[in-house]
Amino acid sequence: MTTPDLTDAPGVTNPGPGRPDALAGLLTDEQTAWLATACGEIAEDPGAAVGHLARAGRAVGRTSLDPELDPAGVLHGTLDDAARARLVVALASVLPADGESLATRLTETYQRGDTPERRGVLRGLDALTLAGQPGERLAPAVACAGTALAADALRANDQSLVAAAVGPFAAAHLDDHAWRHAVLKLVFMGVSLDAVAALDERADDELARMARDFAAERRAAGRVVPDDVARIAPEAPGSPGTPDAPAGPTTSHANHSKDA
Repeated sequence: MTTPDLTDAPGVTNPGPGRPDALAGLLTDEQTAWLATACGEIAEDPGAAVGHLARAGRAVGRTSLDPELDPAGVLHGTLDDAARARLVVALASVLPADGESLATRLTETYQRGDTPERRGVLRGLDALTLAGQPGERLAPAVACAGTALAADALRANDQSLVAAAVGPFAAAHLDDHAWRHAVLKLVFMGVSLDAVAALDERADDELARMARDFAAERRAAGRVVPDDVARIAPEAPGSPGTPDAPAGPTTSHANHSKDA
């Protein structure tokens, strides 16, 4: 599997809500105090994480982290995504280093949670990936559980959940086959590839071939080829700039999702 080292946060393309400074300057004093208190309570009692993860949306809000470029928070996440990621890091810091307990708790939270809570778990995995030292890997139990949760999210039809499953954790831990299909699913769903962490680092010839095949099928069916195909296969039939490109605009930024 060809995966880049994504543990050095400054070098990661689109680290999203998992980056340590994701909430800098975005929360009110009251919201900041709630998050600090929640992290403190988790440090004293890891079981408190369940309630805090569920309440994060009400406590800090669901506004996009980048309202100008991503109004619905589909691509780059929301305030509650980032808050939940912070809570996951707080939880990880007080559980055994072998990751077994953390893996169990994250899996249970994901399976029992609604879509925002599931996004929070995925964004938390991103945060844990970014929090490591360069070259450091997550505990095998956490990486294994996270890979299974990402695979589940990538089978969903909710754009925000699929986008949350292609962050830094996915870039570092999904195998080539799963990662390529995740990228193509975003294209198929009309979600911008801006959601994908380390797209340029992991894109390869096989992904380009798959994108060309997808573009050819769309063109043969008389359907528009999404603009983002050109980002991973510039020579694909029907891509902007090619002789066979269709007239008229295409859409690759579908920024709409329902939040709880």
